Amino acid sequence: MASSSWSQSLFNLKLSHSHPALHHPKHSQSLFFKFNSHPSSPFFYGSQFKSQTYMPPKRPLLQSSRLVFKVGAQSEGSSGEETRSLDSDAKYQEVFSWSSVVFPFLFPALGGLLFGYDIGATSGATISLQSPELSGITWFELSAVQLGLVVSGSLYGALLGSILVYPIADFLGRRGELITAAILYALGGLITASAPELDVLLVGRLLYGLGIGLAMHGAPLYIAETCPSQIRGTLISLKELLIVLGILLGYFVGSFEINEVGGWRYMYGLSAPIASLMGLGMWTLPPSPRWLLLRAVQGKGSLQEYKEKAIHALSKLRGRPAGDKVSDMQIEHTLASLKSAYTDQESEGSFLEVFQGPSLKAFIIAGGLVLSQQITGQPSVLYFAGSILQTAGFSAASDATRVSVLIGFFKLLMTGIAVLKVDDIGRRPLLIGGVGGLALSLLLLSAYYKFLGGFPVVAVAALLLYVGCYQISFGPISWLMVSEIFPLRTRGRGISLAVLTNFGSNAIVTFAFSPLEELLGAENLFLLFGIIALLSLLFVIVYVPETKGLSLEEIESKILK
Repeated sequence: MASSSWSQSLFNLKLSHSHPALHHPKHSQSLFFKFNSHPSSPFFYGSQFKSQTYMPPKRPLLQSSRLVFKVGAQSEGSSGEETRSLDSDAKYQEVFSWSSVVFPFLFPALGGLLFGYDIGATSGATISLQSPELSGITWFELSAVQLGLVVSGSLYGALLGSILVYPIADFLGRRGELITAAILYALGGLITASAPELDVLLVGRLLYGLGIGLAMHGAPLYIAETCPSQIRGTLISLKELLIVLGILLGYFVGSFEINEVGGWRYMYGLSAPIASLMGLGMWTLPPSPRWLLLRAVQGKGSLQEYKEKAIHALSKLRGRPAGDKVSDMQIEHTLASLKSAYTDQESEGSFLEVFQGPSLKAFIIAGGLVLSQQITGQPSVLYFAGSILQTAGFSAASDATRVSVLIGFFKLLMTGIAVLKVDDIGRRPLLIGGVGGLALSLLLLSAYYKFLGGFPVVAVAALLLYVGCYQISFGPISWLMVSEIFPLRTRGRGISLAVLTNFGSNAIVTFAFSPLEELLGAENLFLLFGIIALLSLLFVIVYVPETKGLSLEEIESKILK
């Protein structure tokens, strides 16, 4: 390997080796070694740096040795030193305090909770809104089109938001985008809750949807760019868990307010204080250090000024003193990586760069996942949940809200499993196993409606298998891959296109469902979804890479190029 590709940083390593000449019972031998990796790896360097003359070890020593790598990024609540045993392809991990990552995750993730809350609350609000006795309004007799606009108004807003954010994502920044989303959430919730007539209510729904579009773009971006790489999968999957919690919260609020006069106003209005908490929380957080460095290499201001802001932001995110040495070193290496990546390119990419080179490869992976997430029939399967449980004799099937809560709890359980395992066993195993389970469950549902109608246990098992497999695969993993697969240069625009693909395909599947059911029948519709799921499984096996344990810069340099 050419010496120019070796990082110029020296790491204090402990080397344990079975060779007698290298084994010392009373002490461990120290050496200094330069790693064959980009200086890209964000936020991993420790405080064990020493300035010494570099003496490169011989290659055979590395190939037969086992490395124990010490990274000592001192942070509150940690010992300042962590030792990990690694193979010859040594990796590095940042030492961090869990208390320092809670708020940088929680406040952006509230955007996902508010998205889920809208789904849950709307199911009860539409019932309340059309009730002559309980709506508290004179315009409760809504046509099918008007009711459809109320239900899908936030979806249209999310579509519009994902389009609008494409050209302005890098200008607003991740933090600015989430603050704007919180404002739109709060305005949308308040306007909807206080609407004196239908037109005003629809404006509120549209504004709320704009907030969804911005939040579902900005939240995974901010979390992915600010958290330590070794827990990135866990935290972004946890955001999916908050979406499910939001759905459950919406169901519960709906069940409590459904018998109140004007209950739909309370259902929609509760989103405003949560949105306010999100906005105030994001205001206290610093901008993404990576976004600040991106602006620097794009020539949007003084390089030194942006660098100092990035150091301060990282120090604050990790709970370290302002301008500490560890954060300084981490920012230096991330900046060097960005400069190296952009040496032969313009400082700011063209509007269509996301459809070229590594960005196009990333978009195929991310877009394919979010498209598959929708066209494998997730909304349609849940549509049949009530009738399936009813045929099996479940008393809860007579009450749509209770059925929804039951399924919601199961979704929560399975998402929790994905959160716990995604950084352990990886993205690909969860996707392959989960999508394979989706295909099997859809084929079982088709068989149930074709010739197994006398065995309702098959339908119930297939339904639960579908929900469980979705929640450990497409549910959390698609958004995780979307947040980490794009190069920093086009990450903002790339994720906005992925969000647009998600909401656009969701709208198409939602609107096409009834005509397809009427045309094909339930048995053939599920068969069609099953075939699509098998094609999606093939796509995952062939195209989707494993990103577990890699920094965002490593993903860009090792997978996309």
